[in-house]
Amino acid sequence: MTESTQIATPAPEQLRMLWPTDRLHLPPKVTIHLDYELRTYRPGGEDEAGWYRLMELAGFGVWDEERLAPLYARILPGGWFFAVHRETGALAAAAMACHEPRPLHPFGGALNWVCGDPAHRGKGLGMAVCAAATARLLAAGYENIYLLTDDFRLPAISVYLRLGYQPFLFAPDMAERWRAVYGALGRTERMRV
Repeated sequence: MTESTQIATPAPEQLRMLWPTDRLHLPPKVTIHLDYELRTYRPGGEDEAGWYRLMELAGFGVWDEERLAPLYARILPGGWFFAVHRETGALAAAAMACHEPRPLHPFGGALNWVCGDPAHRGKGLGMAVCAAATARLLAAGYENIYLLTDDFRLPAISVYLRLGYQPFLFAPDMAERWRAVYGALGRTERMRV
C-alpha cells in the first residue's frame, strides 16, 4: 500500500473507570494540603482563565470561552472544584462533577476534566479535587459514576485507583490495556472489574 492509500486506524477508545456500587454511600474523604484551599468555581473570568492554563499544562490543548461553553450545562451546581495556592492565588488543580449520560452509563455522572499545574505536583491536589467532585456526584444521588482517561495518564490513574475507582472492561482490548497500565504503575494486586 502506498502512503496515499493507507487507511487511518481509529484511535482506541479511552479507558473507563467506575465508582463501585458498594461505595455509593461512602463518599471519599476530602483533604487538602495546608498551603492550598479547596473551593468551587467563581464566575467572572479569572477562574476560566486559570483553568485554560491548567488544561494546557495538563496536555489537553488550548481552551477558550467557545470550547468551554458547552460544559457549563453539564457541570453540577457546586461541582467545579479548584485547589488554589493560598500565597499566590494561583489555580493549581481542578476537576468537574458532570451530568454525563452515555449508552454504557445511563443517568451517568462523570468525574471530568481533571487537570493540574506540574509546579504544584506531589501535594495531593489531584486527589483533593477528584475526591470533592466524586463526593458531589454521590451527594447528587448518582448511582452510575464513571470517568474516562488515557492509558498514558499514569499519575491520574494512580489517583483514581487510590480514590477507589475500578477499571471497567467494556471492550475486548481493555483487559490487556489495563494489565499494561497496572504493570507501568508497578501495581501487583489483581485487577478488580
